[in-house]
Amino acid sequence: MNSFIPWVGGKRILRKRIIEEFPSEFDRYIEVFGGAGWVLFGKDKHAPFEVFNDIDGDLINLYRCIKYHAPALKEELKYIIHSREIFKSYISQLHAEGLTDIQSAARYYIIIRGSFGADRHSFATNVTNLSGKVDYLSEIQERLRRVVIEHSDFEKLIKIYDRPGALFYLDPPYYAAEKYYNSNFSISDHERLFNVLTGIKGKFVLSYNADDVILELYKDFNIIPVTRFNQLSHVSNNTEYKEVIIKNF
Repeated sequence: MNSFIPWVGGKRILRKRIIEEFPSEFDRYIEVFGGAGWVLFGKDKHAPFEVFNDIDGDLINLYRCIKYHAPALKEELKYIIHSREIFKSYISQLHAEGLTDIQSAARYYIIIRGSFGADRHSFATNVTNLSGKVDYLSEIQERLRRVVIEHSDFEKLIKIYDRPGALFYLDPPYYAAEKYYNSNFSISDHERLFNVLTGIKGKFVLSYNADDVILELYKDFNIIPVTRFNQLSHVSNNTEYKEVIIKNF
């Protein structure tokens, strides 16, 4: 199934290739940098036990409201008109006092859906068929019923769920491209991620851009080159973008 939102760095194009690199057997699946969840939604079930995590609290609130309160969220979204004024007001209201979790989730959904390139800042004029997209949330709710939804720093999460038989899929902000993610992910975070992954008991599959710093950092692991066409709105769609899939098995 498809994701229910666009997202910067989303793995719509590469998810099939990524899933092909998963080991044949694992009993728990942990998606550490969840985002739009394209890889999670790529199968009906990856493992008997699944975890979806993201550090973005607004995004996790949206996922949890879909999982536990999809009908109420759909009702909140039912009469919304896509306009520049509403889009701007929702950005300003997102963390206003007095909003329920469902009201906040509805605003964040509209901000994502109504922004240019899913940047959550710039208004997009070409949004169509929002009602059909809202109806799709019921299918997403069904997929999430079996998924544990976490809101945690990646290092803490990995340490909690690590064990033999665990598979971590990681799609961090790409090196030297962090500004496109609305993220505070720093160079030290890239190094911290490397350090925690080198000591895990489970297996990991890691998506990254083919930056020389990353290639040097992970040189002792299994590095698989892949390519896709660039999806960033300011770059020509004909630009080929080199990425890597990194594994510890």
